[in-house]
Amino acid sequence: MSLHVDPEARALTPALLAQLRRQLARMVKAASLTEGRALDAAFRLTTDAVIHELNRGYRGKDKPTDVLAFAQRDGPPGAADATVLGDVVISVETARRQARKRGPHGLFVEVRFLASHGLCHLLGYDHNDDAEEAEMNARMAALLAEAARTGRVRAA
Repeated sequence: MSLHVDPEARALTPALLAQLRRQLARMVKAASLTEGRALDAAFRLTTDAVIHELNRGYRGKDKPTDVLAFAQRDGPPGAADATVLGDVVISVETARRQARKRGPHGLFVEVRFLASHGLCHLLGYDHNDDAEEAEMNARMAALLAEAARTGRVRAA
């Protein structure tokens, strides 16, 4: 598991970034236990400008978004290591705006929530209808609960 923070997107303190790194690693490890094999994912915290370009280039949507997930397992069989899930890109600026709208939980909690959302997409979950959304939300809740726990990582 890796976490890259673009210089322009440094909004969390070093202590919160360290905590985020630990909690993201716990989520990936919990997903690994559920999937039955070691998995890896990369997370990037960036700006609205960068995510806007990615959203336009890859999704044809000419606006920034909160989170994008780029799955490695979507290619033809054998094209990528099946244990490498892919990349999750989060706009810190959009996360900050959303955190303010959602109430007092703050930027850290919003970024962690968006990371779990992106990780679920890498695991193959989606939210095209109510049933899919309910399943994805349950998986996100399990990953977030595991991230916040202490002690040994359990399957989420």
